[in-house]
Amino acid sequence: MRSARSVLLALFTAGIATASPAEGRAFLDKYCVSCHSGTKPAAGFNAREIAAPNAPDTDTYRWGRVLARVRANEMPPRSAPAPTVDEREKFVSWADGALHAEACSNGAVAGPIPIRRLNRDEYTATIRELLNVHQDAGHDLPADGAGGEGFDNAAEVLTLSPLLAEKYRDAAKRTLEFAIRDSRARARIGIAEPSRTLTPTAAARHVLDGFLPRAFRRPATDSEKQAFLALFQAAQREHLDFDHSVVFMLRGVLMSPRFLFLSVPPNPGAAARPLDDYALASRLSYFLWGSMPDEMLFDLASLGKLHEPEVLHEEIGRMLRSGKSMGFVESFTGQWLGTRNLGRDLTPDAKLFPKYASDAELRADIGFQPAVFFHTLLSTNAPITELLDSNWTILTKKLAALYGFDLKKLPKELDEQPKRIELPPHSHRGGVLGMSAVLAVSSYPYRTSPVLRGKWVLESILGAPPPPPPPDVPRLEEHADTQPATMRERLARHRADPACAGCHSRIDPIGFALENYDALGQWRTDDAGKPLDNTGILPDGASFAGPDELRALLMKRKDLFLRSFTSRMLGFALERGLTLKDRCAVDAILAQLSENGYKSQTLIEGIVMSPVFRYQAGSAK
Repeated sequence: MRSARSVLLALFTAGIATASPAEGRAFLDKYCVSCHSGTKPAAGFNAREIAAPNAPDTDTYRWGRVLARVRANEMPPRSAPAPTVDEREKFVSWADGALHAEACSNGAVAGPIPIRRLNRDEYTATIRELLNVHQDAGHDLPADGAGGEGFDNAAEVLTLSPLLAEKYRDAAKRTLEFAIRDSRARARIGIAEPSRTLTPTAAARHVLDGFLPRAFRRPATDSEKQAFLALFQAAQREHLDFDHSVVFMLRGVLMSPRFLFLSVPPNPGAAARPLDDYALASRLSYFLWGSMPDEMLFDLASLGKLHEPEVLHEEIGRMLRSGKSMGFVESFTGQWLGTRNLGRDLTPDAKLFPKYASDAELRADIGFQPAVFFHTLLSTNAPITELLDSNWTILTKKLAALYGFDLKKLPKELDEQPKRIELPPHSHRGGVLGMSAVLAVSSYPYRTSPVLRGKWVLESILGAPPPPPPPDVPRLEEHADTQPATMRERLARHRADPACAGCHSRIDPIGFALENYDALGQWRTDDAGKPLDNTGILPDGASFAGPDELRALLMKRKDLFLRSFTSRMLGFALERGLTLKDRCAVDAILAQLSENGYKSQTLIEGIVMSPVFRYQAGSAK
C-alpha cells in the first residue's frame, strides 16, 4: 500500500511536522483555488467545496483524488506556482492522516473481492497440479504486468482479451494432447476406459465427476457437467476416438471462466459475510502456494471445517512447510525486491563482470538467494526484522567466493546447494541489503548509483518512494571531460541545481552508505582510485557511515519497514490494491506482530485471520 508513503518519507528523512487543518486549507487556497473555484472550476472540481473543516471525514472520495494528484506532483500544474517539498509533504501528511482516521473509525472491515484471471505462473502451477504434467504449460503466454501493490496477481491487470484467450486455448490443447499419452496424467485426470459394461458417454461422465470439481475448485452442478458432456458427445458424432473426444471435452473445461478466473459468489446484501469454505480454500492456496487447493484443503472445505480458527492455524503451518510455498516466496520476493528483473530487464555488463556473464550456476545462486533466505525465515518463524539485518544468510560456495569469504573458515558442509550460514563478524552481509541480486537491480549495468539505491531503499524497504523528478531536470552526465571522478563528486554537481537538491538530499545519503558494494555486490574500498566515502547525513541530522550503520538506523526505525512490508504482503494476499479502509487491517496486524516479537508466521496468520481476507463485503448500499 502506498497511501502513507509521503508521511513515511518525511518521518524517515526530514522530521517534517504534519500540517494543521488550518494549514491544510491554506494550502488549497494558495495553490488550488485560483483554478478550481467559481461557476466554472477547472475539470469541474471546486476546491472550496472540500475546504470545510470536516471535509476529509465526509467527502473521502474527492479528498482521496486531491491527495493522489498532489502526492504525484501532478498538481499544481507546471504553469502555476509550485509548493516547496516541505509544504507538499506537510499537506499530504495531514490529509492522509485525516482520511486514515475516518476510514478506520469502525476497525478492520471486509473489502471487495474482484474477479480475476489466473496469471501466467498460477496457470502453469495449476495445470501441473490438475493434470500431473511436468511441463511449462504457460510458456507461450505473455508475462503479466504489475498492479495493485506492485504484483502480477492483482485483479486490476488480470483481464482477458480475445488474443490472450486464443493463447490459453492453444496452451490447453497442447497440454491435454500431451497428458492423454502420459500414464501419470491419465491417472490424475481419472480417465475410465469404455468397456462392455461402461459406455463411452458413461466413461466420459465418470471423468467429469472427478475432474470438474478440482478444475472449478468447488463442487460442480449437474447442469455444468451436462454442458461439458455435450462437447464429448459432439466429438463422438464427428467420429473422434474416445481419447480425443475426452481431450475436446476437457479443452472446454480449461477454457471455462470457472477455471481461468478466481471468483466468489456475489454477496447481494448490505452486511459482510464469511467466504464459503471452498472460496477460502482457493484464496488460501493461491496466496501461499500460487496454485490450486490440494486434497486436504478440499476435504476440509467439504466438511465445512476450514474456516474454524484452529483448523486455519494448522493449515497455515502445513502449507508454509510444504515445498509448494516456494512458488509464493519466489513470486513475492522477486517482485517486492525487484530481483526477478535481474537477467531479464537488467544484466550486469559482461566486460566489467565476466564472472557473472560466464557462470550460469553463479547467476542462479545470486537469483535464488533472496527467495531462499525469505523461505528459511518463514519456515523457522524468524522475525521479519531479520530482512533488515541478520547474523545469518544463505550461501553457496560460489556466492561465498563472490562475497570475499574465506572458504576455509566456513562450515565444511557448504557445497553448491544453498545453505543457511552464520555470518562471521564484519561480513556486511546481514539481511537483504547485502545480497548481490538486490545490489545489482539497484545499480546500472556498468556502475553503481546512489540515487537508484537510495530510491530502492525508500520504495522497497520503507514504502515511501520519493516523488518523480520535476520536468526537464537534466540527467547526470556520464562522460563529460570536466566532471569529477567519484560518484559522490558527480552527484554533488547534480545537487547544485536547486530543482534537484530537495529530493536528492534525502535519497543520496542512503545510497552513499551502500557504495562499498559494486554493481554486482562485491565489496570495495575505493572509487575511481580514491578512498570511498560512504558517509551520509539525512536532513533530520541522522548520520551514518557504511551499510552496517545504515542497517542499524533502519532497525531503530523498523516500524516504517514493518508497515510497508505488511501492506505489501496484504496486497499480495488480497490480489488487489489496498483501499483506505484496508489500513485498519494493517494496523491490527502490526499490533499482533509487536505482541509476538515480529515473528514471520504471525504476519501470515494475521493476514489470513483478518476480516479483509476471510469476509466478503456486501454489494447493497
